[in-house]
Amino acid sequence: MNSLLFQAGSVVALLVLGFLFGRLAEKRHYRKIIQRESETQALPVVASRYPPEDRPYRQQLVTGSVVIASDYFKAFLAGLINIFGGRVTPYESMLDRARREAVLRMKAEALALGAAYVFNIKFDTTRIATGKVGAMEVLAYGTAMIPLGQAVGIQHEI
Repeated sequence: MNSLLFQAGSVVALLVLGFLFGRLAEKRHYRKIIQRESETQALPVVASRYPPEDRPYRQQLVTGSVVIASDYFKAFLAGLINIFGGRVTPYESMLDRARREAVLRMKAEALALGAAYVFNIKFDTTRIATGKVGAMEVLAYGTAMIPLGQAVGIQHEI
């Protein structure tokens, strides 16, 4: 009887710890994302397939990739939702953070190249199964439009 109570208490303690530490890590990550998004706001990222034609550009593929793991509380809650059906809201914030982080990493690569725009942005998402707690990889990619004569390491006269 004591062993059963200890096991049940351990499960509850792990769920509470997963909730608290997962929530703390998520809030910290969102604060960093918001700060970095404001710093890179000047670089437009557009889903359009048609690039600007206002001046000559060099084009280069840029990517940003991130792997984000779930915590035990989200995995437990998602399991319950899967039993009863409905939206799996615990994973929505995880996917939002992953997408935004991938875009920020892609923007950092584009900025390092001296890009003025990133066009035709796409996302690729992959689930990574690691036992009971899952993770996901999000890849953001697009075409960096680098104005000729302004690219890093390239000097052209127009």
